[in-house]
Amino acid sequence: MAKKMSDDHKAALAKGRAQGKAVRDYLAALEQDRKPGRKMDRPTIEAKIHDVQVAIDEEPDPAKRVDLIQRRLDLEERLVNLQEEPDLEGLEAGFVDVAAEYSERKGISYTAWREAGVPAATLKAAGVKRTRRTA
Repeated sequence: MAKKMSDDHKAALAKGRAQGKAVRDYLAALEQDRKPGRKMDRPTIEAKIHDVQVAIDEEPDPAKRVDLIQRRLDLEERLVNLQEEPDLEGLEAGFVDVAAEYSERKGISYTAWREAGVPAATLKAAGVKRTRRTA
């Protein structure tokens, strides 16, 4: 005969899933934020697209024109990706709410979080205590 899960057990599982999602989403956003290259905002990208299009319209050399077309397409893709950027502040707030309890439950150290790219200030705000390394 199968045992029924208690409401407390179901609530604990749901809480663990929610905490795990908050942690995963924040870490994924941190990884995306660490991509190399200069950050450009929407108006800068749109201005560059306009400038490249003007250059395309004026370029007599077909080989240079196709290079410019590719540059415009790359900028347009960057603009689309900019719209898909996560709300890092919101994700960080969610991480801060759950990180201490999640760390304790999963046995994750301060050092592990730091190596994963979580800023020290975020860990402090979350209440994750610094731990000494034991070698």
